[in-house]
Amino acid sequence: MTAIEKGFAAAGELWEVADHRQRVAAKRRQRMRSLLLGSTLRLLMEHRNPSPSIDDIIGLAQVSRGTFYKYFPSSEAIMRELTGRMAEQWIRAIDPIVRSHDDPAEHIARGIRLAAMLAAHQPVVAGILGRFGWPGCQAPSMLDFVRRDLEDGVRRNRFTRMPITLAFNIVTGAAMSAMHHMLESECSDDFSELAAAVALRALGVESATADAISSSPLNANLELFGDMLGAAINDAP
Repeated sequence: MTAIEKGFAAAGELWEVADHRQRVAAKRRQRMRSLLLGSTLRLLMEHRNPSPSIDDIIGLAQVSRGTFYKYFPSSEAIMRELTGRMAEQWIRAIDPIVRSHDDPAEHIARGIRLAAMLAAHQPVVAGILGRFGWPGCQAPSMLDFVRRDLEDGVRRNRFTRMPITLAFNIVTGAAMSAMHHMLESECSDDFSELAAAVALRALGVESATADAISSSPLNANLELFGDMLGAAINDAP
């Protein structure tokens, strides 16, 4: 082997060592981030504190305050990320079902009904989102697809022309109401359909059409949401 070849070989070995170290460090960071998110989630699930503090989180995770600050600037920041990730998992799960129709009214009704389904079959996720606010209400980019449907519906004369912010509030209000009520043991099975129909009427859809759309088959099963809690935590970068 020539000197040049030896040099290339040595450089390759050094690159492999550096790459391995980077991958190990990245996995370590992901594990720590997941630990902090998981500890926050556990505190919420056990109702120890309606809004966990940094001391609560690091106490359960058994890490230092300095370690926490390497990943999150505040307890509010970790809560935003956790609830945001939970919402993203929900959107990822329902999007194929919502988008299976071209009608924006179908999209809106299906989204509301699937929000209620989330509450019925993933009450922990729905309860946390309900307690801390749907992230899309504070960060509109989370629910841009709803705004697009509303704008499309207005443009196609499917919905009454109105400020999109008002229409958005109608939809998110109906979805949150459906989620809250589905968490109640005495809630009727068709409450989500009623909530969707009311929202469509408020948007300008004729009553009979709103009822028909809101009661159409969803073709969704319990496997739709899967392990949303685990995915929200372990999907951390």
